[in-house]
Amino acid sequence: MDLLVQKFGGSSLASPARIHAVADLVAQAARTNRVVVVVSAMGDTTDDLIVLARSVTEHPPAREIDMLLATGEQVSASLLSMALHQRGRDAISLTGWQAGIRTSSTFRAARIRDIRPDRIRRELEQGRVVIVTGFQGVVGDGEWDEVTTLGRGGSDATAVALAASLGCLCRIYTDVEGIYSADPRLAPGARRLPTVTYEEMLELAQYGARVMMPRSVELAQIWRVPLEVTSSFTPGAGTSIGGSMEFANRIAGVAHQMDVAKVTLVALMDRPGVAAAVFRALATRHVHADLIVQNIGHEGRTDLSFTVAADDLDIALETIAAVRDEVGARDVTARTGLAKVSVVGSGLFSSLDHAATMFSALSELGVNIDIISTSGIRITCVIDGGHVEEAVRAVHAAFGLEGEDRWQSTA
Repeated sequence: MDLLVQKFGGSSLASPARIHAVADLVAQAARTNRVVVVVSAMGDTTDDLIVLARSVTEHPPAREIDMLLATGEQVSASLLSMALHQRGRDAISLTGWQAGIRTSSTFRAARIRDIRPDRIRRELEQGRVVIVTGFQGVVGDGEWDEVTTLGRGGSDATAVALAASLGCLCRIYTDVEGIYSADPRLAPGARRLPTVTYEEMLELAQYGARVMMPRSVELAQIWRVPLEVTSSFTPGAGTSIGGSMEFANRIAGVAHQMDVAKVTLVALMDRPGVAAAVFRALATRHVHADLIVQNIGHEGRTDLSFTVAADDLDIALETIAAVRDEVGARDVTARTGLAKVSVVGSGLFSSLDHAATMFSALSELGVNIDIISTSGIRITCVIDGGHVEEAVRAVHAAFGLEGEDRWQSTA
C-alpha cells in the first residue's frame, strides 16, 4: 500500500458535520493507502483562544500562548479519530511531541528542526490511521520539553515536513478547489491552475495567496515533496505543485496582501554598516521587513524604506527608535493603509513588456504606485489599500488570465 499525508484546514473541520465529511474522505483514502492525517484547529478556534487570552491579560507570555493554542489542534485530532472509529476504521491521534516533531525555541514562530517518526511508523504498521496535530511541536532535551507553535498556517508546514520524513505525497485539503490565478472573491474570472511550480507557488504564497503557508512551500521545494491542493468540500482535480521553472513559461497569477505599512528612515548616514544595524535590530525583535528600498545617496545621506505587516508596525517603530541615533536618521516616518499587488510567473523573465502591462493597468485606474519590487518571476507594486479590489481585477484582466475553469462558490 502507498503512503499518503493528508492535511485538513480549520474550515474543513469547522463543525461536527464537517468532521464527519472529512472522516469519510480519510476512510476512503485508507482503503488503498496507509494514511497520516494532519489537522488544524476547528474553524476560528485559534482566533477565539487568542481573544480569550487577551481578555485575561493584554500582554500574555508567548510560552503560555503556545500552551493555550496547542489545545485547538488536539480537539480536532481527537474528534476526527472518534469519527473514524465510528466508521470501523482504527485510528489514533497524536500530539506534535508524540509524533516526534522537534522545533526551534522561538515561541509562536518556531521552525521544525527534526522529525522522529518512529511512533508514526509503528502505528501505521498496526494498520491505524495516524492523526497528527498540526501547527505544533516541542523543543528541549527530553526532560524539560516546551510546547511550541509554528505560526499562522503552521499545519501546512507540519504536513509537508511529515511527508518529507516519510517519503510520500502530501495532499492539502482546503475550502477552495486548488490554486487560482487570483483571489476569486476579487476576480470572479479567476481560473484554477492545474499545475504550479514550487518557485511560482512560493512567490504567490509570500505575496498574499493564502492557500498555503510560505514556509511549507519552501520545505516542499527543498525536499522535493510532491504536493496537491484540493477542496474538502468538493474534491476534484485540484492543483499539483512541483516541477521546475524550465518547464514553465507563463504568467501564473495575481496575488494581493492587505494591511501593509511602510517605514522610512529619512536622511540617515550613507555609509557601510548602517543598513545592517537597522535590519539586525528588526530581526532580533522578529519583525519581518520586506520590499527594502534605498535611494541614491546625496551629500552623505540617503533614505531607506521597507514594508512590514501593519500588526508589526508599533514594534518596528519602537525598534527603529532604539537605533535611530546610531544610524543618524534625521526623521522616521510611517504610512499605513497600504497593500501589495503582485503578478507572478516564469514568463516574466522572458518578456520586456510585462512590467509595462502591469503599470499601465494601474495607471488607467488612476492608482499611484508607492514602491516597486521585482524578482525573476515576480513584480510587486505597493499601492493604497483602498484600490486593491479594482487593481487585482485590472491586472488579472490585463494579463489575460481569465479562463474556462473558473471558480464557483461552494457556499
